[in-house]
Amino acid sequence: MLQVVHAGRQLFRSIWKKLSRRLLRAALLFASEDRKTAAERWLRGREQNRKLQQSDIVIVSFGKSGRTWLRVMLSRLYQVKHGLSQRYLMGFDNFHYMNRAIPKVFYTHDNYIKDYTGNADSKVDFYDRKVVLLARDPRDVAVSQYFQWQYRMKPNKKILNKYPGEGKEVPIYDFVMDKDAGLPKVIEFMNLWTRESPRLKGFFLLRYEDLRTAPEATLERLLEFMGTPGTPEEIHDAVEFSSYENMKIMEQKKTFWLSGGRMVPKDRDNPNTYKVRRAKVGGYRDYFDEAQVAQIETLVNDTLSPEFGYNT
Repeated sequence: MLQVVHAGRQLFRSIWKKLSRRLLRAALLFASEDRKTAAERWLRGREQNRKLQQSDIVIVSFGKSGRTWLRVMLSRLYQVKHGLSQRYLMGFDNFHYMNRAIPKVFYTHDNYIKDYTGNADSKVDFYDRKVVLLARDPRDVAVSQYFQWQYRMKPNKKILNKYPGEGKEVPIYDFVMDKDAGLPKVIEFMNLWTRESPRLKGFFLLRYEDLRTAPEATLERLLEFMGTPGTPEEIHDAVEFSSYENMKIMEQKKTFWLSGGRMVPKDRDNPNTYKVRRAKVGGYRDYFDEAQVAQIETLVNDTLSPEFGYNT
């Protein structure tokens, strides 16, 4: 019964968020598009800042870095550990209110808080929080972002985050090298976070590739950092449950339909529209010729902080 109550609470929040954004747009009916975009980014920043201030743990990542996979993994572990329903994905505080032993985990791509606080050049808003930075090879991220933009991203999100507009034709290489949407933007995001990491209350660099090659050991260290250690059996079960094959099956079956469209394909017949698309480490090379790969790798080697271990 408690889980149903909190599912209703989560649904109400989702409806209110959408309604508040529409009301804002209506109030700015005669304003310029730039003014409307700035106002919506501010509103989203205020919503996210509220969660940030109430959170116990922050998991931050650039989009398409494996956050949904990690969310499923953590959801499964807490479900088994505390006897919760398997129909829900872990949100901000829904699992916490089902069992207070589970922390409030704020998942964010860190897109909008700076628009509310004005702190664009630092992470001062996060200084008093424990932060997990989920990082993935930015070359793979940029390619995955291309397919996200092409097949899953809503038109308004493209405007809000300065991606190419709806209906535009952009070759994948041009997209990946674009400073507002592609690899340069991912690198800038990662570099700022690693520069600011010593100022945080706690910091854990979680690499997607480490979760792939040593999932159980990596998840064990993450849970220790979060203050919610798991048994070897719980960790093994969570890793098995969130395998790539099982994630694809769950998306096809809409297992987490109670958690909105996060794990729902846009077109079941098109694999590029799935949230779980390939999960291949180094797969970016499949989309470019040798000269393009060389340009991409030069950009990474010249500009990305070596602390991530992605420089060649």
